[in-house]
Amino acid sequence: MKTKLLPFLLFWFPALALAAGTATEKLDLTGHWVGFAAIGIFLLAYAFVIAEEFTHMRKSKPVMLAAGIIWLLIAWVYKDTELATLPEHAVKHYLTEFAELFMFLLAAMTYVNAMSERNIFEALRGWLLNRGWSYRKLFWMTGILSFFLSPLIDNLTTALVMCAVVLAVGKDNAKFIALACINIVVAANAGGAFSPFGDITTLMVWQKGIVHFNDFFYLFIPSVVDYLVPAALMTLAVPDLTPEPLKARVEMKEGAMAIIGLFIVTIFLAVTFHNFFHLPPFMGMVTGMALLKVFGYFLKQKEYRLLRRAQKAGAAGDITPFDSFKFVARAEWDTLLFFFGVIMCVGALGFIGYLHLVSEYMYGELGPTTANVLVGILSAIVDNIPVMVAVLEMKPEMDLTQWLLVTLTAGVGGSLLSIGSAAGVALMGQARGMYTFFSHLKWTWAIALGYALSIWVHLLINSGMDHPVR
Repeated sequence: MKTKLLPFLLFWFPALALAAGTATEKLDLTGHWVGFAAIGIFLLAYAFVIAEEFTHMRKSKPVMLAAGIIWLLIAWVYKDTELATLPEHAVKHYLTEFAELFMFLLAAMTYVNAMSERNIFEALRGWLLNRGWSYRKLFWMTGILSFFLSPLIDNLTTALVMCAVVLAVGKDNAKFIALACINIVVAANAGGAFSPFGDITTLMVWQKGIVHFNDFFYLFIPSVVDYLVPAALMTLAVPDLTPEPLKARVEMKEGAMAIIGLFIVTIFLAVTFHNFFHLPPFMGMVTGMALLKVFGYFLKQKEYRLLRRAQKAGAAGDITPFDSFKFVARAEWDTLLFFFGVIMCVGALGFIGYLHLVSEYMYGELGPTTANVLVGILSAIVDNIPVMVAVLEMKPEMDLTQWLLVTLTAGVGGSLLSIGSAAGVALMGQARGMYTFFSHLKWTWAIALGYALSIWVHLLINSGMDHPVR
């Protein structure tokens, strides 16, 4: 999707609109002290995000504070003009985008937590460990699964699910978890790049009618290259150890298989709601979460009956009645609020006019190939969503090869940094203390090599495509 929850999920969601319309309807603050202050505040907030593992200040706090200050400064400039209400309308538009992202992620996280509580990932861990596979083989399995699951669901949900598996499999090996999480992020972002609904950027390009549905699959081979190159290099650093086999088989709890089925149905609903009924994907996810809660009600009643019988017999055992609201409470709230702060900060910079200026310079002065390569790099630093929005609003004159290139770079460029995609941000919260900004940064050189080679492969095999752009 890739704040990044933006990014995500921003994968499934409609494009972030520049809330106030065209540049002529807004004040140009790019040369105003408020514009410069906004950039400084945003950079300072991100410095605190990067330093989280040293300061132990949750990443949501600085970006939320920055968002409030930046929008306050913008509103202060507008308050005595005829455009005084524009900042309010802009904030409401970005809030709507966050709300869609929030509900999508909350539903996904609730399912992941429910499956974890039902011992689904522990059972998978037991199955993997009993196979006698080494950490290296497990590293490849989780990566490949992420690559092929991402285009079917989305990169954020895929990363959340596979990270839960990695944490279960390698819970005592921090080095393996860090490398596996990097591998998952790269694989999930690469897999989402060749699917119309695997990432929010591909979804936006598809919805605009610029690239046809089938045309996205021209990016399959470049996406494979983007994933395989860093994976092959990182595998050399994966501990050459084999986890100890489990002494006992882990049994899944009552209703586990039904919850897996409901999760698959939920993903299907998200795709169906969007593709066939033109409703936001989060509506399908929330509907699926409601199915989980209804199922949880009957499961809870059944387990309460079992618990009462066990208590009467003097052997309550380990029966814990299912509680779906407990799984909502266990969602990564720091991650969700971080997405809010980043969306609002980046939205403010777009409202000021900086993103438009950057895009205009890139395509007007540097040329499409250079500009599209830089889009991927910018998406790792800022966020792929507002960058892609700026590109789509400008709609530069490009052939299909270049539109596919910007789709590829915006999708996989976020892998360069852990904060560059929704998957990376979410996994920093899920594998806190083991997968960090700096653990990912150590392998940015390998990811950058895969990024460069994927671009080269795309231009080699897909160049000269002059499919009419609608």
